[in-house]
Amino acid sequence: MKEFLYTILIRILSVLPVTRKKVLFMSYYGSQYGCSPKYLSEYITQHHKDWKVVWAFTEPQKHSISGILKVRYLSFRYFYELCTSQVIITNYRMTSLFHKRKGQTYIQTWHSSLRLKMIEKDAESSLPPHYVEMAKKDSLQIDYLLSGCTYSTSIFQRCFWYDGPILPTGTPRNDVLFHPNVSLKQKIKERLQIPEQTKVVLYAPTFRKGNSMECYNLNYTQLIHSLQKQQNTDWVVLVRLHPHLRNLSQSLLKDEKQVLDVTDYDDIQELLCIADMVISDYSSLIFDFAMTLRPCFLYVPDLEAYTSKDRSLYFNIRELPFPISLTNEELCHQIERFQINSYQKQVTSFLYTIGSYENGQACEKVFNYLSSL
Repeated sequence: MKEFLYTILIRILSVLPVTRKKVLFMSYYGSQYGCSPKYLSEYITQHHKDWKVVWAFTEPQKHSISGILKVRYLSFRYFYELCTSQVIITNYRMTSLFHKRKGQTYIQTWHSSLRLKMIEKDAESSLPPHYVEMAKKDSLQIDYLLSGCTYSTSIFQRCFWYDGPILPTGTPRNDVLFHPNVSLKQKIKERLQIPEQTKVVLYAPTFRKGNSMECYNLNYTQLIHSLQKQQNTDWVVLVRLHPHLRNLSQSLLKDEKQVLDVTDYDDIQELLCIADMVISDYSSLIFDFAMTLRPCFLYVPDLEAYTSKDRSLYFNIRELPFPISLTNEELCHQIERFQINSYQKQVTSFLYTIGSYENGQACEKVFNYLSSL
């Protein structure tokens, strides 16, 4: 019944004129203020004040953001803005309630610069049928899809059910990683109550089928000991589980010392900004963090099971430039013997091989396309 009423409302609102220089942003169906839509939004509000910026949130009251209009996702005002904005920008699939109008432009930023796990048509057999149907319909409405590198472009051309323009702009959310901002880092550390001189390691694994928690068995005490052995300074571990697991993260970490649960932190790029080191597994954030040339380690105790039962990978994980470990002991050993110079050479070579478009100017490049519409 709700979907029927929404459809009627959309038809009524679609008789209204489309407003030029108005852009509607969403990130993960309004659940957060982050990813590439956030950085595009901030670029526009800072540099092009003649544009009206609208954001859709499931809980607008949680977000205090200057220079934008906030609307509640699936409210009357949301549908009004959806039907009358000249540009719609999101990082995830739009649902069947979206029907692009003449005069509207739909830009899909997607939510990674490069993937390790196979996606969309390449992973169709492991995706729910209703998602595949939604993805196919959504792709028919996209006007521009953003890409972070030539390798991603080839993936999108093959698997996205889309044959339109793929813009070689780089990934807007990665711009912040190219522009060191001391005041931003201080602000983030203050928010998390981390002393300025304390080093930060971010543990950010992806989710498993069925939201299994068995593989998140990092030994934090052993890890911190190895970190201090490698660099004689204070360390704190930030743990950001996938948003699907936010209700389970507290139980996993309740007795840990020098460990902070940041699963509810909206913008993972800000966490990457303050991270001196990252530990992950199959998450695409490893490719974002590679831009910084700071150490990234892969902890994958379930490697065989994951690749055979959960999701196939685009790369042989052992051929990536990131040290890989199957056990806590291996991980600590990798950290203690880590050599930054050889690591950075390998990462630089990898970025060249994938044909990275990233140079810190993605937001500007995307807006140049917008301004030409």
